[in-house]
Amino acid sequence: MSTRILGPFNRVEGDLEVSLEIAGGRVSAAYVNSPLYRGFEQMLPGKDPMDALVIVPRICGICSVSQSAAAAKALRGLMGLTPPENGLLAEHLVTACENLADHLTHFYLFFMPDFARPAYRDKTWFPRLAARFKAVEGSAVADVLPARSAFMHLTGLMAGKWPHTLSLQPGGSARPLEQAEVLRLIALLRSFRRFIERHTFGDTLEAVAGLDSLAALHRWHAGRNGDLALFLEAAFDLGLERVGRGTDRFLSYGAYEHFPAGIWDAGLAALDPAAILEDLSSAWMAGKTLAPAQGLTEPLLDKPGAYSWCKAPRYNGQVMETGALARQMVAGHPLLRELVAACGGSVLARVLARLLELALVVPRMEAWAQQLVPGQAWCDHGKLPEEGSAMGLVEAARGALGHWVSVRHGRIQNYQIIAPTTWNFSPRDAAGVPGALEQALAGMAVDPDDPMPVAVQHVVRSFDPCMVCTVH
Repeated sequence: MSTRILGPFNRVEGDLEVSLEIAGGRVSAAYVNSPLYRGFEQMLPGKDPMDALVIVPRICGICSVSQSAAAAKALRGLMGLTPPENGLLAEHLVTACENLADHLTHFYLFFMPDFARPAYRDKTWFPRLAARFKAVEGSAVADVLPARSAFMHLTGLMAGKWPHTLSLQPGGSARPLEQAEVLRLIALLRSFRRFIERHTFGDTLEAVAGLDSLAALHRWHAGRNGDLALFLEAAFDLGLERVGRGTDRFLSYGAYEHFPAGIWDAGLAALDPAAILEDLSSAWMAGKTLAPAQGLTEPLLDKPGAYSWCKAPRYNGQVMETGALARQMVAGHPLLRELVAACGGSVLARVLARLLELALVVPRMEAWAQQLVPGQAWCDHGKLPEEGSAMGLVEAARGALGHWVSVRHGRIQNYQIIAPTTWNFSPRDAAGVPGALEQALAGMAVDPDDPMPVAVQHVVRSFDPCMVCTVH
């Protein structure tokens, strides 16, 4: 038995350390450490509830709109508001813009450069993939950065700025659009569609979204020139459909009123937020297992047996995976359900789910933009109660994001957050059950002479970690 500590990981938002116990050339156990703590949950008690809209988006510079949406939804519940149609559409559009930009960034800049490493230089696909995706030098960088920047103008147009917008409010959007701005919005979406159809897919969004089986996927990518096809060529050659299998239990809070909330565990079940508990056994935190609404965030650095700042959220005591794959498993995408049934949740399944969401969501965004009605209401108004509790459950790019707020005497009494990577990168719970990434790494073959095995990096990056959200 030997132990190897991997870190720091580049191209990861925040700090991450992975400790591997290796026996017989395979990982016998993995321990995932979130080594950075910031304390946002401790900043909020005593403040005016509306202050959360200013503070929580600063948890992260990548998913700040999602943090805003979760806070606005929690405050909306406290106030009993129902936003007007324009306000809901605006929330869908700016949240989807951030999520899809995240998918694009992850694929092109965070995930694919690992395939251009010298470890793969003997592969037939390596020269083409390296020319396209090698960090800094690959042609994809010059293509994707301007396209991403142009797409993010949508958030500037609808939310004033990105990140850390203040436009999302409990009652809807504080940034109404004029007709000329709606037309500009539609033009931005058409431009983004052209980019991903030409470069990412080499096909129409509708054709990609309609891939309904593994056989259809294999037929589709044969001889195609888009970036997805190039990834699939490498992924099937490396067997990534069989690498990085986690829990095969998936959780989604539902997104855009289009992808439903639910649980997938060899079958679909309704989501019960009351089934969520946070286990602190392996976290440098004081306290006991509680529901997030009653939870505490009290650091205890010298806690025996702890190895991460990350808490361990569980659903009915079970480890859950969240993210694009979870959303589509719950929503019932036939290709992904077949892939998971055949091979489990894997590196291939997670990355493919993100790219499929590009094809699925952009047409929805085009429809939402067409439904905006300038001149009608964008935001409703209400009054915060002196006492009350509520939660805001949304889907960030990386998965299920929840905010729980309690108000007493008109001030925040408690504010707790469970971020997507907290679910995926959680440590062991009181029963000793590893988190999703820890399970996905167990059993992997590793080269004893490689200080940072590229296959391990594929698995870690397939979850698209955001460590600053995990240890907010």
